[in-house]
Amino acid sequence: MPKKKPSVTPLRGKDGAIRKQFVKQVARAIEAAEIETLRSLVGDLHEADLGAVLEALDQDQRPRLVELLGIHFDFSALTEVDDSVREEILEEMPPAQVAEGVRELESDDAVAILEDLPKKEQAEILEQLPATERHALTRSLDYPEESAGRRMQTEFIAVAPEWNVGQAIDYMRETTELPEHFYELYVADNAGRFLGAVPLDRLLRSKRPVPISDLMEAERRRVHADDDQEEVARLFQRYDLVAAPVVDADDRLVGIITFDDVVDMIEAEAEEDIKALGGVTRDEELSDSVWSIARGRFNWLLVNLATAFLASSVLGVFEGQLEKMVALAVLAPIVASQGGNATTQTMTVAVRALATQALSDANARRVIIRELLVGLLNGIAFAVITGIAAFIWFRVPGLGVVIGLAMICNLIAAAAGGILIPLTLHRLRIDPAVASSPFVTTVTDVVGFFSFLSIATFWFGLR
Repeated sequence: MPKKKPSVTPLRGKDGAIRKQFVKQVARAIEAAEIETLRSLVGDLHEADLGAVLEALDQDQRPRLVELLGIHFDFSALTEVDDSVREEILEEMPPAQVAEGVRELESDDAVAILEDLPKKEQAEILEQLPATERHALTRSLDYPEESAGRRMQTEFIAVAPEWNVGQAIDYMRETTELPEHFYELYVADNAGRFLGAVPLDRLLRSKRPVPISDLMEAERRRVHADDDQEEVARLFQRYDLVAAPVVDADDRLVGIITFDDVVDMIEAEAEEDIKALGGVTRDEELSDSVWSIARGRFNWLLVNLATAFLASSVLGVFEGQLEKMVALAVLAPIVASQGGNATTQTMTVAVRALATQALSDANARRVIIRELLVGLLNGIAFAVITGIAAFIWFRVPGLGVVIGLAMICNLIAAAAGGILIPLTLHRLRIDPAVASSPFVTTVTDVVGFFSFLSIATFWFGLR
């Protein structure tokens, strides 16, 4: 089914958000079961807009909207909503209705809807589909999560190498089940093994008698079905691809990935990294319940609490010195806080560079030295600033020197921790985005408190 053109209905404001008034109109039509009104309001919306409307509605109104629209509901809108919203809607629908809606979608969209459902529900829905479609979707669902096989579209055009241009064009004209969008034809042998690709523009510029084998690009870059989606996104970015064939372990052509799928992959990976850096689970959505969000964040906060106790224990070691000189208790958090901010900057750059493979063994030494020099330079700058501020504040001779030296030590430690900890975790095959933050923060807190109070103890002769 062809995708609808972007809706011209003024349902979005200048900021791009769905207008509340429009959502209220839809909600009133749902409550009154005014089917014709609903069709006029949302029947012609683009799937992205319809998905936004679904998310804006109350929880009990979403499945009701799908029910009232019936066959006029565009199932592709379910690929545009949060996972939890999609699951809520699908739970209220019988398997036969879901199967009928899935049949109207491209295979990659169908997989996106089915993959998060429990296996039992998946099986019930797949049983309602014709054997050919069921086999194609089952094969995609069997590939690892976030792999090219899960994200690929199984609709593509494959022709034999002995065909000519005229035969290929006639085939496309006569075949009713062509992909919704395609940019190239693929060439495969009788066993289905991938031989090459023919860009559509090259095909259309050639004479009918020209053999397909003369036009195909035999060295065409391809994706393996087990490749991680992050690797696929990098391949598209590096070589400016619009589409890429997907092959299995035997080099048989099993699907294609197009640039619009890659945009979704990049967005998903970026969102995952951002959430991980903040200690938020990858599955958390805005539509989740309070309980599920609190439960998902608890473990991370517990780890941070443990590291906070570790950092605070350093203060306990210097309890006597803090009692003798109150200024130390006031200024110590400043040193630790500045180190924490500096390490977050370094860690963010390091984690992103590792994710994009911009940071590797080849340039790791140079990047580490660069970050240490940046830490030293900023440490000196802030040593001067905080030293002057501390002296003006407390009028204690030497206090500015103490906090200045501690600031230099901590910003260098922040740079070292911010780059070395993600690198180490990466080499241990642990996701640095998920695990770096508590370790790095602990380093700067401990070094900040210890360096400041140790230098102060020595400088002022405190015991």
